[in-house]
Amino acid sequence: MPINITMPALSPTMEEGNLSKWLVKEGDKVKSGDVIAEIETDKATMEVEAVDEGTVAKLVVPAGTEAVKVNALIAILAADGEDVSAAAAGGGAAPAPKAEAAPAPKAEAATAQKASEPAPAPAAAAPAAAPASSGGAKTFSSPLARRLAKEAGLDLSAVSGSGPHGRVVKADIEKAVASGGAKAAPAAAPQAAAAAAPAVAKGPSDDTVLKLFPEGSYELLPHDGMRKTIASRLTESSQTVPSYFVSMDCEIDALLKLRGEINASAPVKKTEKGEVPAFKLSVNDFIIKAMALALRDVPMANASWTSTARVLHKHADVGVAVSIPDGLITPIVRKAETKTLSVISNEVKDLAKRARDKKLKPEEYQGGTTSVSNLGMFGVSNFTSIVNLPQASIVSIGAGVEKPVVRSGKIEVGTVMTATFAFDHRVIDGALGAELASAFKRYIENPMAMLV
Repeated sequence: MPINITMPALSPTMEEGNLSKWLVKEGDKVKSGDVIAEIETDKATMEVEAVDEGTVAKLVVPAGTEAVKVNALIAILAADGEDVSAAAAGGGAAPAPKAEAAPAPKAEAATAQKASEPAPAPAAAAPAAAPASSGGAKTFSSPLARRLAKEAGLDLSAVSGSGPHGRVVKADIEKAVASGGAKAAPAAAPQAAAAAAPAVAKGPSDDTVLKLFPEGSYELLPHDGMRKTIASRLTESSQTVPSYFVSMDCEIDALLKLRGEINASAPVKKTEKGEVPAFKLSVNDFIIKAMALALRDVPMANASWTSTARVLHKHADVGVAVSIPDGLITPIVRKAETKTLSVISNEVKDLAKRARDKKLKPEEYQGGTTSVSNLGMFGVSNFTSIVNLPQASIVSIGAGVEKPVVRSGKIEVGTVMTATFAFDHRVIDGALGAELASAFKRYIENPMAMLV
């Protein structure tokens, strides 16, 4: 039977992607693990591997096609020994309704559905008083569907599953709740309301804006996937997170001195371009390390919000805001509190380069427990940032500026950097936020503590 290849979900939040390039052509033989295509999401371009063996019978979606929905049919394989032309004509059954992405962060594996499997029936509205399956049979469901059902107060046995073999998935729960057929338990209603994602505020229509400007005085730059994602997530954060801000002035003269000494003593390594230092620390590397150690010292601030519990993280995974052409991305330094400054420095350089080349994997920029945004190199003295959900904090770093400071009763010239923290008040109360900011300041002003 023909094998349908569908658009894979390369991250838990992916809904559509661009099929940028086919690496095979019709008639090519492929085996499991062969790279067959390149898929472009809002922030990365990733290779897709085949999970079945066979011959490419038909490329349904041409290369360069944008906004291909997850689980949409993109190609058909003919199984070994099967007539290729017959497979191309016989494949193409409607793909399964979109289910949530698997929690594992492996982005390279493609998803493929064999045409020999029966297409699942559309999800039916579950009646309010539907009885449990006869004989106490187990209702198969995904972990996300079980969590959503619990939050909505639904009995899973009353929900019809549209996934493979009748498996209940996220879409089934959402449809059951939206239809009103399966009423949520009164006690769980507040949780369901809190868990619901806020509607993204819409801006004025094109006509409303464009009529304000003379024709020919502008050009239109259509929103790409990245710009839409940035707009959606930042709007959600600003509408959802009750933020407050804390600022700290940090003297960085000792940090600058230590940085110079470390860089001067860095070992050299041989490359094609000759001998180069094994590392070159930036001020931002110290900031990342200081933020990670501060979260280690104030563990209650290293948390995320959910409708039922605070998530206390065991490590400080620090996102670093990186500007890329017409966009922004925050690759993450995992377990930053355990890494040396030189390791952090080289890792950030590698992540930033691959971010600009759109070669990051989803697990390299999704999640994180806090973020650092530094505009000091542009001469910005201080600013505030929007919390990057599901994180509960972000620190905004301004430029180091020479100012008069009082030391031992004397006025001297010192280099002062302003750090402004934004906190999610649902997770981090004012005193806790101030404690975290103070811990950060201590490490910045006593940088030798970051080396031991």
